[in-house]
Amino acid sequence: MANTLISCDDHMDLSQLPADLWQARLPAALRDRAPHIEERDGQAVWVCDGKVWGRWDGKPPASGNQRTVKPLYNSFDRAGIYDQSARRPAVAALRLADMDRDGVQAQIIFGPIFQISTDDPALRVACYRVYNDWLMEFCEAAPERLIGAPMLPESPQAATEELLRLHKKGGVRQVTLMIANITPKLDDPAWESLWTALEETGIVLGWHITVFGPNPQSRAAGKAASVFENTKFFMANFLEPFVDLFAWGILERHPKLKMVMAEAGTGWLPWLVQELDYRHWRLWEAKDFWADKGGPALETKPSELFKRQIWATFQEDYAAMSLIPFFGEGHLLWASDYPHPDGVWPNSKSAIERQMQDLSPEMRQKLAHDNAAKLYGLG
Repeated sequence: MANTLISCDDHMDLSQLPADLWQARLPAALRDRAPHIEERDGQAVWVCDGKVWGRWDGKPPASGNQRTVKPLYNSFDRAGIYDQSARRPAVAALRLADMDRDGVQAQIIFGPIFQISTDDPALRVACYRVYNDWLMEFCEAAPERLIGAPMLPESPQAATEELLRLHKKGGVRQVTLMIANITPKLDDPAWESLWTALEETGIVLGWHITVFGPNPQSRAAGKAASVFENTKFFMANFLEPFVDLFAWGILERHPKLKMVMAEAGTGWLPWLVQELDYRHWRLWEAKDFWADKGGPALETKPSELFKRQIWATFQEDYAAMSLIPFFGEGHLLWASDYPHPDGVWPNSKSAIERQMQDLSPEMRQKLAHDNAAKLYGLG
């Protein structure tokens, strides 16, 4: 097993951010609408334009069953760390200590998962910009260990502008686009500017699963079965945009574009890529029929594009261990999902040992360290 680990999917959650982050940094014209901390039913929560975004962990949670946002069991409980008022993940020294506790050399840090939510596009873009600047400043505490993945707005022009702004500031290895929330969809030519900018800058594009709120209409609402609800939405987050990468020739036109699918699962991908290869063969089998229909030439097999340009993360995924040949050399990336409760921190080495016990030491080293080190240019 690798002596030092690189985790390719960890988080900086809304609950951990500084209380004055947006009030202190937003442009003056937007500051009176800045996301801020309020106490609702004895609990500290983020509020923006009257809408509660989620809890804030900068003070001990209140007791009682009527709180606006109830605290969840989390990985700090698992680690025996019960004083969460320190906002550990957002305090560099404490975060680094938690990484050392788990044998982690470096983390790729994703941001709040669709919790920076406002209907005003200008405010949303400004909130992303403030968060991104703060995240990159935070990572300066240990730039080879804390690898921030700033968030892009979900529209083509705003996403491209933010990518280029971040690139100009320097130090960015990966950015995040919440693919389930984009407008328009990927078939729109407006996204070409982003693909080109990503190629020219060499910055990796990360897609991450979106957090889903409770569905009060679900048959499982209020029942133990509701813990499984989000499983239904994992593929829904990724299926359409993933197919669009191939169907609309995005990967083929942009061979230097590198994409990481984070927390998307792995077991569903082989059949889908196989099916895309079959459809690609049928396209060329009947090329005379399609010749006058327009659209991209789509010369390269989807499986070849996949192995060239797509990476995927996993936490404890036994299916992934049997799919190493499918993913190709270097394209599977281990992650701990710190500090989320469905991750493996602070027991990462045990999780790695369980799932990789049949792999060679060399392959374990690749999955838990070397693949990520190569992709992100880490030592």
